[in-house]
Amino acid sequence: MGWGLGVLGSSFDGLGIMQGLNFNDKHFQLCAAFLSLVKEIKETLENTGFEVDDFPELDIEVCRLRIKGMACTNCSESVERALQMVNGVKKAVVGLALEEAKIHFDPSVINTDRIIEAIEDAGFGADLISSGNDANKVHLKLEGVNTQEDITIIKSSLESALGVTDVSFDTKDHKVTISYDPKVTGPRSLIKCIEEAGHDPNTFGASLYVPPRRREQEQLHEIMVFRNQFLVSCLFTIPVFMFSMVLPMLPPYGDWLEYKIHNMLTVGMLLSWILCTPVQFIVGQRFYVGSYHALRRKSANMDVLVALGTNAAYFYSVYVAIKALTSETFEGQEFFETSAMLISFILLGKYLEIVAKGKTSDALAKLTDLAPDSAYLLTLDADGNVIAEMEINTQLIERNDIIKIVPGAKVPIDGVVIDGQSHVNESMITGEARPIAKKPGDKVIGGTMNENGCLLVKATHVGTETALSQIVQLVEAAQLARAPVQKLADQISRVFVPTVVTVAFITWLGWYISGKAGIYPKHLIPKDMDGFELALQFGISVLVVACPCALGLATPTAVMVASGKGASQGVLIKGGNALEKAHKVKTIVFDKTGTLTVGKPLVVSAVLFSNFSMEEVCDMATATEANSEHPIAKAVVEHAKRLRQKFGSNTEHVADVKEFEVHLGTGVSGKVGHRTVLVGNKRLMRAFNVPVGPNVEAYISEHEQLARTCVLVAIDGDVAGAFSVTDPVKPEARLVISFLRSMGISSVMMTGDNLSTAIAVAKEVGIETFFAETDPVGKADKIKELQMKGMNVAMVGDGINDSPALVAADVGMAIGAGTDVAIEAADIVLIKSNLEDVVTAIDLSRKTMSRIRLNYVWALGYNILGMPIAAGILYPLTGIRLPPWLAGACMAASSLSVVCSSLLLQSYKKPLQVEHT
Repeated sequence: MGWGLGVLGSSFDGLGIMQGLNFNDKHFQLCAAFLSLVKEIKETLENTGFEVDDFPELDIEVCRLRIKGMACTNCSESVERALQMVNGVKKAVVGLALEEAKIHFDPSVINTDRIIEAIEDAGFGADLISSGNDANKVHLKLEGVNTQEDITIIKSSLESALGVTDVSFDTKDHKVTISYDPKVTGPRSLIKCIEEAGHDPNTFGASLYVPPRRREQEQLHEIMVFRNQFLVSCLFTIPVFMFSMVLPMLPPYGDWLEYKIHNMLTVGMLLSWILCTPVQFIVGQRFYVGSYHALRRKSANMDVLVALGTNAAYFYSVYVAIKALTSETFEGQEFFETSAMLISFILLGKYLEIVAKGKTSDALAKLTDLAPDSAYLLTLDADGNVIAEMEINTQLIERNDIIKIVPGAKVPIDGVVIDGQSHVNESMITGEARPIAKKPGDKVIGGTMNENGCLLVKATHVGTETALSQIVQLVEAAQLARAPVQKLADQISRVFVPTVVTVAFITWLGWYISGKAGIYPKHLIPKDMDGFELALQFGISVLVVACPCALGLATPTAVMVASGKGASQGVLIKGGNALEKAHKVKTIVFDKTGTLTVGKPLVVSAVLFSNFSMEEVCDMATATEANSEHPIAKAVVEHAKRLRQKFGSNTEHVADVKEFEVHLGTGVSGKVGHRTVLVGNKRLMRAFNVPVGPNVEAYISEHEQLARTCVLVAIDGDVAGAFSVTDPVKPEARLVISFLRSMGISSVMMTGDNLSTAIAVAKEVGIETFFAETDPVGKADKIKELQMKGMNVAMVGDGINDSPALVAADVGMAIGAGTDVAIEAADIVLIKSNLEDVVTAIDLSRKTMSRIRLNYVWALGYNILGMPIAAGILYPLTGIRLPPWLAGACMAASSLSVVCSSLLLQSYKKPLQVEHT
């Protein structure tokens, strides 16, 4: 097997990547990249017929949990702390906006049930979304299963089937969940296995069961719970509000409220007490529960502030009512309406907040809905003729199935076209509006739309292996990851609640003491209050208005919307960390081949230097290069075949080559018939002592100045001919470099190619700084040199040899059409391999960070302005004060304004779009 012709001068040395590379925070990404490479090589060898043993994997599993009961960033931190204290948990990340946790754990020490138990012990609810074993699962509904013996038979049959890794039964609902290896088996095979388990083929049956989408169900349930609680609260609060604040101002309609039942206890006071009590203790129960769990874990959150405020208002009012009942002379003003209205406004705010938060994941929901529900499965005979066609559920498709995709239908899986021609609209995945022509041999992506022709596609990736599934997983991971800027909110929230409680107590004490001391005039005290009540209302207002909910939502909601919007535009951002770093980038380093250039070499010139005919040179070159997988080798073979066809030769017949040998970085050699043939660069010729004459040197020099690589063909020790190969520059490259310059970002090019080629390409695209003949480690070193000068550096690359540089850079951007190893090592993936998306990624990052800062202004602005007003700073001068119920409305408005601010990112549009012809 030949690994190709290294005439571009950028060879890959596996050990070289590791040598001299100082590991930083990203070294895990590089490890993942190499694991991906090992997996790629293993699959290639297996497909070629070799048997390869699996490498032992680290015994670490990952699970995702839905967390219930989180109110603010203090809550998410509490869940994280509780998880990190559990033996066996290696890492835990909790997302407040997504209400999920991602936990890495050692399955030999702990399981998911124990993890859920630890979260519940901390005072929160948890449900399992997925575990490490959920990568490929199918849920089946069983038929004909009546006894435990039937289940045992089916379980035994499934466990003995090839590719099955786990089987779990739900005996109550007659369902079975099977984990399997998609390379070995699939859902249809498993259904067949169940049907064949009985003595009679018709004994047992199974059909696909699609579990309901838990996230949508839970979100809908939560919205309904808050809505219903708000309506119930209003049922009691509105009458209390009428009795306390409306009817007394409308005599004679409110006179009956002043009727004394016993001593000083009035009808209005008693009715308010009766109506307020269910709101305080039944509707408001969630705040008591949340406060109890928060205080038990020695922290404080929103629930603590709300519970303190409402209890102060309620129990003081109860004191007033009891005193009025037992005294004939006591005159005091209760304010039951404060407690009831406060709870109602907070519930309304939470309801609106959850509705708005649901829209932050709209982009992700649209992605998951791209895949069609059904597809047409074809059965072919040995000659490739269709003998049967049936419509099946998409989830039943297995590897190597042949699927028919009619015009107007969505592609259900990733695969390769084996027959038919059409145009496929891939804008749903890549953001590229122009339909892409597809013919046999071309790849198609699941979720894209077939436009005008019928295609037969062989499934290569199904289930969670498809590009669409990988994108969804990547976006979900990005939305869960915490951005560094979030640390500011976390640090503030740690001290925020205790500080607010202290300020509220000082506010109450200050107003009460100054009132007793006569520091402020008595006319400032409202007629229906005394000094103590006025001070208490100021204290309660401070407690409520300063809730830190909005602060915790400022960053994650913006990251959620931005990562979802980026994915729909063809830019995958791997988390808040990458999003935050990208906005600081001032220098972008571009790889040349496959990044600034198309990455598909083309022969633009062929010339003879000896008495051999062009047909003979083409025959020799084709025979030798046919064994190489290098892109330039393929370009030479394709061009040689076209020339042979022009001469009337058989393009399919390729002569046998013997003693074939790859010379890394220089070319290949072999014997075709009795002739020794060399195909490669000038260094290969010198290594074999083949003279390179002045005319050959002139040809090489002329074409290198035009950014072309010269492939020399030597026959029996003489240079017989040469091919000039070029890798065309992408049409948008020059405009992108110019646009980046207008954004204040400088561009640098690094390539393993020769200096002449580097100069020509750099000049063509408008890059002034470039480095040529740079190996993989050299690229990483150059990036470190730039960083040492104080630059924030992004690297854009597509190849294996770019992986060290992608990891070394502050932000690594991988071209989507590049290798898996480069994509694994990158922070941002440009799905459609378009350089315009480099601009999109940077611009989206800048817009998101601006939005996060604005969110902090909204979140902190309410507190900074609201707390002094709530504390009564304006009251002596203007008479303006903030009643507790209005403080509650402000607190709800702060959270809602932050979420709505983040939602505005959904209107983001690309700053640069080039028309491609």
